[in-house]
Amino acid sequence: MIPGMAALVANVQHNCDIADARHARDVTLCTYLLGMREFYRWEHELPYGVQPPRADVGRWIAERESRWEGIATEDYAAVSVGGDEHDPFAAAAINERLAGSGLVYGAGIGRFGKPHFFLGRLARDERRDGVRLLVSGCEYARDVSAIPAASRDDTIVVRREALRQWLWEKAEGWAVKKQDGALKSALDAWGFAEDPAAAVERMTDSEIETLVLHEEGEIAAGRLLGPAWPAMMARLTDKRAEILVRAVRDNLADCLVTLPRLIERDAAASLHFWFASFDGMRRELFPALAKVGAGDTARLQAVAERGRDHWLKIACQLATLDDATIADLSRDASAIAS
Repeated sequence: MIPGMAALVANVQHNCDIADARHARDVTLCTYLLGMREFYRWEHELPYGVQPPRADVGRWIAERESRWEGIATEDYAAVSVGGDEHDPFAAAAINERLAGSGLVYGAGIGRFGKPHFFLGRLARDERRDGVRLLVSGCEYARDVSAIPAASRDDTIVVRREALRQWLWEKAEGWAVKKQDGALKSALDAWGFAEDPAAAVERMTDSEIETLVLHEEGEIAAGRLLGPAWPAMMARLTDKRAEILVRAVRDNLADCLVTLPRLIERDAAASLHFWFASFDGMRRELFPALAKVGAGDTARLQAVAERGRDHWLKIACQLATLDDATIADLSRDASAIAS
């Protein structure tokens, strides 16, 4: 690691706490409480599968919310590395300064304008097709809503710990009802019934690649859409409208890269995993794909090819529309569904 490691962790965590103070409660109560439970688990280093004591979690949430009240109006602090101070969103510059330290830093703006920061142990640093891939392992600082993967410019960051947390949450939810479907097929493929912990570890390592493929699709979509897309995103204020445009771009990214590559590799387990996370507005907009499933790869490839052209056309159209029109579409998206 590096000299001043403790101070750096505290520096990044403070910015995470400010972001949470401002945005952590911008979700449903159920989502908030689930996220805080998992955040408690992370902070207290509890293994997955062990339920945190409810009373302890309740007290911890109250203490955390009290701290938030005192810092919500503070400015984000500059990130100090080796005596040099950096804007907290200057992830590329900070990672350049961290080179050789075994650490990786992430920063960006997520859904509904929420800033996200994290600091973790660097597990992989490689180049593929002109894109830099950074994979983090153990995380030392993070906010409540850990995003498993993100891309910015030509850099993809994947957070293994956040992916593993998401998979555990999905697996725990499935174990309550044990319904048939894509998630069951994915869990079965990794032997979840025999050894849940080992299965989720194997699944995590494998599905890092699926996340990378999606982010490669995001980068490819960004190159096709040009500057009009981020300009449109920056001015959106309606939450459902933002959900709509993000879903359109997600569908485009997956039709451009994720699905074709998984089909090409005959990655059956990963296709089941992909369909297990194909939900919400993405699924609502793309019923033709929802009807196919992971088993019929020939038909899946044909639908993805048609979807590539469709979603590129729709995305280009959305980038030219005013906010009110996009908001109207978000309330009845049937006109743009495929």
